[in-house]
Amino acid sequence: MCGRYYMSDDTIWEIERRIGVRISQLWRELRDGTRDICPSQYAIILRAEKDYLNAEKMRWGFPDFQGKGLLINARAESALQKKTYRDSMLNRRCVIPAKGFYEWNSAKEKFVFESTEDPVLFLAGCYNWFESEQDSSAVRSTGTAGNQREERFVILTTEARGRAAQIHERMPLLLRAEEVRTWLFDNEKTEQFLPVSYTHLRAHETAANL
Repeated sequence: MCGRYYMSDDTIWEIERRIGVRISQLWRELRDGTRDICPSQYAIILRAEKDYLNAEKMRWGFPDFQGKGLLINARAESALQKKTYRDSMLNRRCVIPAKGFYEWNSAKEKFVFESTEDPVLFLAGCYNWFESEQDSSAVRSTGTAGNQREERFVILTTEARGRAAQIHERMPLLLRAEEVRTWLFDNEKTEQFLPVSYTHLRAHETAANL
C-alpha cells in the first residue's frame, strides 16, 4: 500500500521545470513545518482541465462507505471493475507528485523509496466528489449546518517489484514523467498503464521507525 509520502522544496521546483505547471504557491499554502503527507491531509495533485494541465489542492482519501475511515488506495489490477473507482478511473484521473514514499516491512521497520533516475516520482491516482460537512467556523458564520461538495483522491497501488518487493507486497503505481500527460488526457490508454509500474527505485531504512 501507500500510506505516506513526502515532498521537498527541490521537488517543487523540479516539477515546475519538468511539467510546466506552477505549484510553488500551493506548496507554501500547504506546508506546516513537515514534508510528510498523510491520509486525510490536503496535497498537491495534477489533473486535466479541458486541454491543459492544472495543479490543485485536494484531500487524500475517499470516505469509507460506513463512515468509519478512509479509502486511501485503490488496487490498479481491479479499479476499473470496482463501482467505487470505475467512473473516476475512466473520467477523473490524477497524478500525485512526490519526492519519495515510505513503506514498512513485517518487522515494522520504516523504509524510504526514491527514484534512481529522476528527482520526482509521479504517482497515478483518481478522484471524485463527495458531500462534506461544513466546518465549525462556516456553521458559526451562517448560523446553519449544511453540506458542501469536496474533491478527494486515492493513490493506485500495484504488486511490488524490484527493490520494493523486498520490503512490502504492494507499492504505488508510478508513472514516468513522459507518461503523465497521456495518463491524464488519453482515456483510451488508461488500461495500458494497469498494473505495470515504474520500478527503478532505491530504498534505505530511516533512523526512526515511526
